[in-house]
Amino acid sequence: MRLIHLLAATALVATPLAAQQAPAPEFARIVDEATNQSQVMTLAQHMTDVIGPRLTNSPAMRQAEDWAVAKFRDMGLSNARKEGFEFGRGWSIERSSVRMVTPRPIQLTAIPIAWTPPTDGMVSAPIVVAPMTKREHFAAWRGKLAGKIVLVSPPGSADEPADAAFKRLSGEDIGKLDTFREPTFDPQRIRTREPRLTFEEDLDAFLKAEAALAFARISYRDNKLLHGEGYMHRTGASLPGVEIAAEDYRRLTRLAAMGPAPTLEILSDVKFDDSDSQAYNILADIPGTDAKAGYVMAGAHFDSWVAGDGATDNAAGSAMVMEAARILKAMGVRPKRTIRFALWNGEEQSLYGSIAYIEKYLARRPAPAAPQNSNQNYYGQTERFPVTPLAGYRDLAAYFNIDNGSGKLRGIYAENNSAAMPILREWLSPFAPMGAGNVVFGRTGGTDHQFMAAVGLPAFQFIQDPLDYSSVTHHSGADTFDHLKGPDMRQGAMVLAWMLLKAANAEQPLPRNPVPRQPLPTDPFQTPDPNAE
Repeated sequence: MRLIHLLAATALVATPLAAQQAPAPEFARIVDEATNQSQVMTLAQHMTDVIGPRLTNSPAMRQAEDWAVAKFRDMGLSNARKEGFEFGRGWSIERSSVRMVTPRPIQLTAIPIAWTPPTDGMVSAPIVVAPMTKREHFAAWRGKLAGKIVLVSPPGSADEPADAAFKRLSGEDIGKLDTFREPTFDPQRIRTREPRLTFEEDLDAFLKAEAALAFARISYRDNKLLHGEGYMHRTGASLPGVEIAAEDYRRLTRLAAMGPAPTLEILSDVKFDDSDSQAYNILADIPGTDAKAGYVMAGAHFDSWVAGDGATDNAAGSAMVMEAARILKAMGVRPKRTIRFALWNGEEQSLYGSIAYIEKYLARRPAPAAPQNSNQNYYGQTERFPVTPLAGYRDLAAYFNIDNGSGKLRGIYAENNSAAMPILREWLSPFAPMGAGNVVFGRTGGTDHQFMAAVGLPAFQFIQDPLDYSSVTHHSGADTFDHLKGPDMRQGAMVLAWMLLKAANAEQPLPRNPVPRQPLPTDPFQTPDPNAE
């Protein structure tokens, strides 16, 4: 170990002076523009306080789409446009109320579940606590739900978190990300997974057949946080549904266990919008000087859920992408490659927007054998083969994504792309004093770079300080402008602008991984566990 340290020190001393030069002048200009002229918080504030939650295809999202295109044009970007893809119904909340009226009146903390229908005015009925988490549970409740408000979640117990709600990453935390996880492919696990992916539709059909009046589920966080996620965006659910705060929900189940069952009043004034089933990605360019050099790209998802204002998820990332565009355009850069900026739509339901872009420009997989819901689309996306690169596959030289809240960028996931790691590390090196110089080998998922990387493209997601993203704001009613951190977002925008400029002017595109082929089972000699999750 001592010998290694000595050799490393010797190599550092022997490094040619040219390799130790300060970063190009563009670096100082980016830092100046991103700090002294920053508009990132102004952009985020308009998305959150003015427009508010941006559920895909909702009236607010239509407003946001037009605003973003106009803003890109005002910045001077070229070809700012909307690109549509098939999604489904729009949906929005006008007002709602859930009250317990017996054994005593209490205003409950609750929210309508997305893509559930409205009530016919105020409806009132006793509850029945009927926890159902898989189809096999339906038989126990057949014939017992007519005219009732059905509480379908197990009540569980109060949360007792062991970790602080607000967190910044330590070096040890980041080091744990620098690992290799062997890919797995277990056909048996895929088959046993399927019933879970369609359970929302199965439960909806069962409740309708049983003539239930409405249903309620428990919030998955304590402290009166609400989320309201629902995924039946193509057809809409059959029955009105509400999510009730965990503390209120558990009270209802305790009272029902004592008897008689409480009576609830529900008003769910929600609206479907079927005027346009297309959702729209927002795209804009800074043109490159070499038409044959391809393009680099940055993206963040623009849509959100409805309980809060979609601030940390993901007005933060969207504002950083737009601010990076503003910074580079204000500098008057003339990059070799075109720099493209994307605000994706439909990410929260199944990464629909970025998948639509991939299938239009980059690569295709065989179509699924039957129509799929959101869960099936997401989990089955990488299980269809072969992958067929399109004519534009080689044009994309690099993609950078931001979608983990407003925390400071601490580095980047290399997505198992070992050849790209030294280049990414070099590009990030000026930001080491800001804590953003880390490059880790491992992968991360659940956002819009994922399926680009899954077809071998050089697509990457930044590592961010989590702050209170996972503990409080993610998808919750607390996801408001108050939780955004201006210094962190200014740093993020400057990092993104710099990485885009380096990638756009690099002599060669970033290395890419092989186009994936149909994998073999991880261990064909091991008998699969039929009960595996």
